[in-house]
Amino acid sequence: MNIKLNIKKSYFNEVYLPYLNNTERFTVFYGGAGSGKSVFVVQKLILKLLKYPNRTLLVIRKVSASLRDSIYQEFVTHITKFGLADHCKIMGSSLTIYLPNQSKIIFKGIDDPEKLKSISGIDDIMIEEATEITLDDFTQLNLRLRSKAENQQITLCFNPVSKTNWCYKHWFANGTPEDTCIVHTTWYDNKFLPQSYIDSLEQMKVTNPVYYKIYALGEFATLSKLVYNNWKVEDFNWKEVHRRGNTRALFGLDFGYINDPTAFICTLVDTTNKKLYVFDEHYEKGLLNDEIAKIITNKGYSKEIITADSAEQKSIEEIRKSGIRRIKPARKGKDSVLNGIQYINQYELIVHPSCTNLKEELENYCWDRDKNTNEYINKPVDSYNHLLDALRYAVEELSRGWKLKSISKSSFGL
Repeated sequence: MNIKLNIKKSYFNEVYLPYLNNTERFTVFYGGAGSGKSVFVVQKLILKLLKYPNRTLLVIRKVSASLRDSIYQEFVTHITKFGLADHCKIMGSSLTIYLPNQSKIIFKGIDDPEKLKSISGIDDIMIEEATEITLDDFTQLNLRLRSKAENQQITLCFNPVSKTNWCYKHWFANGTPEDTCIVHTTWYDNKFLPQSYIDSLEQMKVTNPVYYKIYALGEFATLSKLVYNNWKVEDFNWKEVHRRGNTRALFGLDFGYINDPTAFICTLVDTTNKKLYVFDEHYEKGLLNDEIAKIITNKGYSKEIITADSAEQKSIEEIRKSGIRRIKPARKGKDSVLNGIQYINQYELIVHPSCTNLKEELENYCWDRDKNTNEYINKPVDSYNHLLDALRYAVEELSRGWKLKSISKSSFGL
């Protein structure tokens, strides 16, 4: 059967073309967010499978549930773009794709090792978000790549994370390992990025240069101790700021009681100039839900949309019954803390002098350290974060659709 492929050179970012047919056993694509590395690897592997009939590619991520909406969809998209979809058997239920020459792509999570054991005859492996797996996971995968097919390869994609992560230690700490090709790219190499995405990265260069170095330039760098370095205390009249236009008022609520305070925060978001103005707060222990509702009402915010900690559904309902009709639960989700931090770091955070508790949190909210190496890692210390959690809830609806999607979900601390 002859199939006419719809593949043009213009589909590729030129920086990757020299690696379409490399033969090293290990190929490591790493770098900044939006560099297009995962897209290219998908393109490259589809073409390789078409070249070799009856070949099996295993595509791995740490968690099975994350495959369908990420790398699996990327393969489906490019199979369609290449004009192959009508000639392939795409089985969404089992996350398996059969190409017309009997080559196939199997998608599995490393969180289910028993299912991996049942797969035989693997000829190539792609590891997406390689920093999420362990060195032991990688070693086991490498041992499984032992078929008689020619040019067997393991291709890894990731964004730099902590130097304590196995990827740094294995691929960089002692020079490039034998039979390995390492490719570093950034968003500058990706001609397909929309301007809005470029603008968000460039704004990060202004508001948080350290983050820009890590996420945009894809360099192994060390984060400072504090989670937020993009803030200042400055007096302003929030009503005047609001009247200027281009701002939107958002409100967040984090629940506490005996040991932790209830934290309520009010902010104006200027998405055009990338500024967050925090103009009011409430920070108090021992509050009952009806008392929280009364405080919000007395402040004049009872008719506003308030996003609250979704772990307290009963409290949200009681506050709603007390007259705060537009209170709603935060959606949260996997890695919502890190995604929220990343989003807020796009902005310049301007704190009104009256918000003394927020100032204290910003001065003390810091990254945790690895106990063995003392390196800062991708996990904030769970302290001094009540108002800052409320702030994440407040801006959630703005940040929900915003992700540097090629970044590893753990790419936050070095």
